Amino acid sequence: MNSLFQRIGILTRPNTATQSMKDVIQFLRTQHLEVYLDRNHLAEELNEFCVDKHCHIVADLGSNCDLILVLGGDGAFLSAAHQAAPFNVPLVGINQGHLGFLTQITQENMFTELVNILEGKYRKDECVVLETKVSRDSEVIYQGLALNDVVLSRGGAGQLIEFEVFINDEFVYSQRSDGLIVSTPTGSTAYSLAAGGPILQNVLHAFALVPICPQSMTNRPIVIGDDNEIKILITKAGDARVHYDGQSFVDIQTMDVISINRYHNMVHIYHPASYQYYKTLRQKLHWGEQLV
Repeated sequence: MNSLFQRIGILTRPNTATQSMKDVIQFLRTQHLEVYLDRNHLAEELNEFCVDKHCHIVADLGSNCDLILVLGGDGAFLSAAHQAAPFNVPLVGINQGHLGFLTQITQENMFTELVNILEGKYRKDECVVLETKVSRDSEVIYQGLALNDVVLSRGGAGQLIEFEVFINDEFVYSQRSDGLIVSTPTGSTAYSLAAGGPILQNVLHAFALVPICPQSMTNRPIVIGDDNEIKILITKAGDARVHYDGQSFVDIQTMDVISINRYHNMVHIYHPASYQYYKTLRQKLHWGEQLV
């Protein structure tokens, strides 16, 4: 096989997909490709196997690899995206989970599809990433990336949050609600969809702002271009938090400011050559098939 990629990273959840990971490592090593594993996501039972196969165990896959394979569900894929985005490293998802919007390759077909992708036979998606900063007293206290969404939400006490939204420093609205979802097109089929937000075609350069159970029934989702800056001023926090792709969070206080922009890099996702966006929507969302 004439592979376009020589340094292949593999990421999965610890203690999941162990046999699949062994199989993929074995396959890649027989192709004389270098294999890199994330030490923070490596099951202990794989240590001896990985040493025997001369795998590299590193703290960050993004800075070491040409391509990252994700064995798992969408949660594992989002974790990998956070490592890949700063280095423009493409991702390939092998579904070991349930829904699998982002992990398109099935376990049954993974070796056939891997050969095709390594040889350059794939379809490529370039996905917008959110870059978010939380400021307190004009000082940035937390920043992070999100491929799916940034979610402002109330905490365990159940108090409504009060906040003001600005786009490019222009006041848009104030809101009293359970929170607000700022979603990318990639995330528009996730939490945003469940909260009543629109599905955004994955090639769009746009964000969706989706209220979570707003007190006013006139508060509706809006879609804006991804070249806009969104600022959220928290006027009553309670025990609110900001979540990044459900992977990390930061506690919020009254008068904190959340700033959201498009990240300067995209996330590059390689799908099988047979991938069809609308077919995926039909299958995952159980839409009706063609009648004639």
